[in-house]
Amino acid sequence: MPKTVVSTPNAPQWKGLPYPQALKAGGFLFISGQLGVDLATGEPVEGAQAQTRLIFEYIGEILEAAGLGYDSIVKTSCFLTNRERDYEAFNEVYRTYLDTAPRFTVEVKGLAPGCFVEIEAIALLDE
Repeated sequence: MPKTVVSTPNAPQWKGLPYPQALKAGGFLFISGQLGVDLATGEPVEGAQAQTRLIFEYIGEILEAAGLGYDSIVKTSCFLTNRERDYEAFNEVYRTYLDTAPRFTVEVKGLAPGCFVEIEAIALLDE
């Protein structure tokens, strides 16, 4: 099965790490976990709500690079470092981008330093 890497300069590149921003394979686009890190500084933006918004902006840029939009997302996996503190703020932003895609959301012990949220997504490629 052929696989194609999808990349954009408008989302974090994570040079030196062994994964692309996204990969087209088997009729789907698999978007690697995105963090709310400012492209200019490399530092996380402040707070779960701002991080979630920036993550969705990056996901949107990756989708656009693949010729897709948010409506092509069929599943997300979401990771929060403090569900009790951040779940409501996270959901408030999440709903502005997606309201019908299945997802799971789990609390994790840690992400990259200063990051409270990470989201990966699977999108259906246009057929």
